[in-house]
Amino acid sequence: MTAQKEKVINNSLAEALAAFNLAMKAFHKKDYAKTLEALTSFLEKYPEEKELIDRANVYVIICNKHLSPEKIVLKSFDDYYRNGVYHLNQGEFEEAAEMLLKAHEKEPKAGEILYYLANTYCHLENVEQCLEYLKQAVKLDASFAVLAQNELDFVELRKDKEFADITKTA
Repeated sequence: MTAQKEKVINNSLAEALAAFNLAMKAFHKKDYAKTLEALTSFLEKYPEEKELIDRANVYVIICNKHLSPEKIVLKSFDDYYRNGVYHLNQGEFEEAAEMLLKAHEKEPKAGEILYYLANTYCHLENVEQCLEYLKQAVKLDASFAVLAQNELDFVELRKDKEFADITKTA
C-alpha cells in the first residue's frame, strides 16, 4: 500500500470516528432525535467502517425505542399496584398516587394499597391524606401499624398524636 493511500484511509477513519463521536455526544445528552439524525448520516457516509456500523445500528435501535416507547396497557389491580409501587420507588410520587388510586378503585379492601397510598401521600407532604389511608390500612390489618412504626418515611409523623393513635405508640 502506498503512503498516499494509507493517508487517505487514516483520514477517512478519523472522519468516521469524529462523526460517530458527535452522535454519541448527543446520545449521552439523551437527545435521541439528534443522535438518530447523526447516526443515519454516519451510516450513509461511512458504509465501509464495519465495526462502527455495527455499533451505530445498535444505537439506532436504542434511539428508536426511546423516541417511540411501547405503551403499557394497564388493566388489572396487579398492573396498577405494581406500576404504583414502581413509581413510588422511583420517587415519582404524583404518578405513584395516580396508579395506586386506580388499584384502590379495583380492590378497595386491599390493605397494601392503602398502606402504599399513606406512604405516597407522606412523600407528597399531604399529612391528612396520609393518616387517613394509614388508618384504613390498620383497620383492615393491624400489622400495618407495626410497619408504620418502623417505616423511615414516617419518621416525621411519629410526633403526631393522630399517627400515635393509629399505630398505638402513644
